[in-house]
Amino acid sequence: MRFALDRASLVGAYGQTHCGAFDTTFMACLPNMVVMAPSDETELMHMVATTAAIDDRPSCFRFPRGNGFGSILPNNNKGKPLEVGKGRVLKEGSKVALVGYGTMVQSCVATVKVLEAHGISTTVADARFCKPFNGPLMMQLAREHEILITVEEGSIGGFGSQVSHFLGPNGLLDVNLKWRAMTLPDRYIEHGFQKDQIQAAGLSSNHIAATTLSLTNVQ
Repeated sequence: MRFALDRASLVGAYGQTHCGAFDTTFMACLPNMVVMAPSDETELMHMVATTAAIDDRPSCFRFPRGNGFGSILPNNNKGKPLEVGKGRVLKEGSKVALVGYGTMVQSCVATVKVLEAHGISTTVADARFCKPFNGPLMMQLAREHEILITVEEGSIGGFGSQVSHFLGPNGLLDVNLKWRAMTLPDRYIEHGFQKDQIQAAGLSSNHIAATTLSLTNVQ
């Protein structure tokens, strides 16, 4: 069984109840479900191919309303199946790790310039999958950075919750790691332009930068 979840995340002027805020949370709690979210239109094509190739368990992918980001599309406009449960590192740094899920990867990338202007070396990772969870990558990021921030355009209980249930039992919160999960707030967001909704939700690149700076000694 395959689910393609349209209108995911904040969708603009469709009304307060038409944003796809909850899909990651209710899909990720289902046993054996593959849950993924693309960071751009190229990744979406790869995830369509991935879910088509999965034939031993249910799977789903979410995608938002609106235009793409202008990424380079694969040859023949055909995606290739991804390795299930594996994320990717887009930029390597040393102090802060920003892990985006879905389109919030783009906001994480945009945050890098702000942080590096303050002298903060930043890693950016694209989770790709909420479930199965990429434990080895998350463990590496947690051990090699002072600050770990996850960012998702979804409700409480989604990707950030999966991260917390990994970090805690593995003792990664028992040391000096500073971790924050940025999600949609626990309320409906008024309809409007998507960029205004992102601001209202506290998920813009400026909000990510502010959250990061609050965990450092940098002013």
